[in-house]
Amino acid sequence: MARSTTTKRPPVRRSPAKAAARTTARPQPRAGWISGARPRTLPLAIAPVALGTGAAVAGGGSHHLWLAWLCLAVALLLQIGVNFANDYSDGVRGTDRFRVGPPRLTASGRVRPRTVLAVALVCFLLAAAAGVAIVVVTQVWWLLAVGAAAIVAAWFYTGGKRPYGYAGFGEIAVFLFFGVAATAGTTFVLIGDVTAEAWLSSVAIGCIACAVLLVNNLRDIEQDAAAGKRTLSVRIGARGSRILYGVLMLVPYLVLGYLTIFYPTASLVFLTLLLSGPAVLITATAKLPRELVLALSLTGITALVYGLGLAAALAF
Repeated sequence: MARSTTTKRPPVRRSPAKAAARTTARPQPRAGWISGARPRTLPLAIAPVALGTGAAVAGGGSHHLWLAWLCLAVALLLQIGVNFANDYSDGVRGTDRFRVGPPRLTASGRVRPRTVLAVALVCFLLAAAAGVAIVVVTQVWWLLAVGAAAIVAAWFYTGGKRPYGYAGFGEIAVFLFFGVAATAGTTFVLIGDVTAEAWLSSVAIGCIACAVLLVNNLRDIEQDAAAGKRTLSVRIGARGSRILYGVLMLVPYLVLGYLTIFYPTASLVFLTLLLSGPAVLITATAKLPRELVLALSLTGITALVYGLGLAAALAF
């Protein structure tokens, strides 16, 4: 009986590194898009609208509170839009090659740059539509200029030939649009006026929003410097950033202390010190990027709880 001449080939052993590369290269569109929207930044859109609504109720306005939902839509869509626009611009510039945080859609190659850009533009378009609806209802046409300025600021944060985020002016824009404009603007839309509570609340939440951006840039300070991205943290250095972060987190509680005189239940918002206190301590002493990621998360949660808590105290 003839023997088979077929020889068994030994099993092919793939390199663990190649196997890992194949695993990580598999697209995860849903998780990627959720991460690209940067959920940790969304409290910065929710909190100022809540505060503006609370200030409006405190000012005697409760007839058009449904407009607050349109204001929230504008704020959230702008925040998500600027996040995707940032992902696109930093990705095509090559800046995100140096970052130490979670991988971005464009820089990682998981999504085509044009797709990320298209999603950003759709978010801006939807924000504009919600803004136009507000203008039509309120008949305050100059609000169109405010909305246009917000969209322009969102794009040129990292977009264009000379993005102002690369020159250290990001915190100023965040304070103006996610502090003053979002809070005072919501109050104005609801009652046609801006009260003292709205102005004070806008300063408070604007400072927390700036602190979020500052601690994020502090985490990437070395990588941004290497990429030529001159954020405020790069300009003033790590020590200056830590000090400024502490100041920004102090201001909201000074505002809160003043408002407590007139709204005693606002004193409960001081419980957010259980979140912001550790965030300040971590930022002041952090030696590793992952520690600053924790501080970033705590700061974002502080913004949300502070905003909702103070809004409730003003309204009720």
